[in-house]
Amino acid sequence: MDLLTSSLLCLLFTWFLLQAFNSFRNGRKSSQRKLPPGPWPKPIVGNLFDLGDKPHRSLAKLAQIHGPVMSLKLGSILTIVVSSETTAKEILQKQDLTFCNRTIVDAVRASQHYEVGLPWIPVSPLWRTLRKVCKTHIFASIKLDANEYLRQNKIQELIANVGESCLKGEAVNIGQVAFDTTINLLSNTVFSMDLVDPNSSIAREFKKTVRGMMDEVGTPNLADFFPFLRKIDPQGVLFVAGTDTTSSTLEWAMAELLQNPQVLLKAKKELNQAIEKGKPIEESDINHLPYLQAIIKETFRMHPVVPLLLPRRAGSDAELCGFKVPKGSQVLVNVWAIGRDPSIWKNPNSFMPERFLGSEIDVKGRDFGLIPFGAGRRICPGLPLANRMLHLMLGSLINSFDWKLEGGISPNEINMEEKLAITVQMAEPLQAIPVLV
Repeated sequence: MDLLTSSLLCLLFTWFLLQAFNSFRNGRKSSQRKLPPGPWPKPIVGNLFDLGDKPHRSLAKLAQIHGPVMSLKLGSILTIVVSSETTAKEILQKQDLTFCNRTIVDAVRASQHYEVGLPWIPVSPLWRTLRKVCKTHIFASIKLDANEYLRQNKIQELIANVGESCLKGEAVNIGQVAFDTTINLLSNTVFSMDLVDPNSSIAREFKKTVRGMMDEVGTPNLADFFPFLRKIDPQGVLFVAGTDTTSSTLEWAMAELLQNPQVLLKAKKELNQAIEKGKPIEESDINHLPYLQAIIKETFRMHPVVPLLLPRRAGSDAELCGFKVPKGSQVLVNVWAIGRDPSIWKNPNSFMPERFLGSEIDVKGRDFGLIPFGAGRRICPGLPLANRMLHLMLGSLINSFDWKLEGGISPNEINMEEKLAITVQMAEPLQAIPVLV
């Protein structure tokens, strides 16, 4: 056994003894403390092995046993998981100030992005300034309306690129074309130029790089669960940049439409009645397309791309549904479990956009059964732009083309398996062949 391995084992053994001593001491000091129920933690690793490769699903199953508020030990980190509409509202709205700061994973800490990045910095004067800049100068309705022409140009380019594949009879990688459109829209908004050429290999490499970064950030680092190892840095320094949440959502939406042809036909009928057949939609059309809106909401419900939201941290001791939440605890909100909760949604595992027709439920953080962007003061500031882009891209793709699956596979043969990094992506990229309408 080499010296490094021996030293690491000694450190872990020492930590285990200290944890056991602290648990005994704290238990004697305060017998009235009562943590939420949860699975029994194993020595040293706690409940890490209970998470599996799809933590949002594993935690949803555990919540069926232990309830909508449960506690786990992920290594040395006490983690509270909430999995119901009521408890999410308690965390994100009623006790928002207590739970508004973040638990910063080691990969993000290594990049130092957490010191200036809006998703990570604590609520502070700097955070308020950055939030105000986003809300007032970037994502305000008047600002988005002013640069609508940029989004329309990108939609025209999207349809033109897909049209080239259509003429060649080639399949389209739905996630890739959505990614190209989204990244070029953002780069035009900030730099007034395209960042990638959709017809070049650079675009594919860029997306591959971004997803690689998301995989790295989503891969647990030992230092996330054993903070005393942070200075040792057992898994190296990682750099995090960019996300692909919008393209992943569009890919899931198209997959559900192709798997549910009757929903796709109903959407095309609505579009044909409201807009000229074969024409890309404009933002002014969205309010006249309630079924398209319902499809986007149903996709958010079934496939929230950040299924546990970004982790929060208790800033002080708190009480949640009669249970103690100690200061410093990590808090996760399982929006995937909430979206599949049968007490909220009828037939929760079925893709049924009709459930939202005539409903006032939206994704703006007011309805805690549907919070893909979070809620409260830390709701995602990019929600207004993402919402516009998703409706434009999806509506234009299904109004401009008919679609068939590559290789002649049937709808029920589409691989709907998930791959989880920070976001939930399709395990196999969705390939579909566009056909001129």
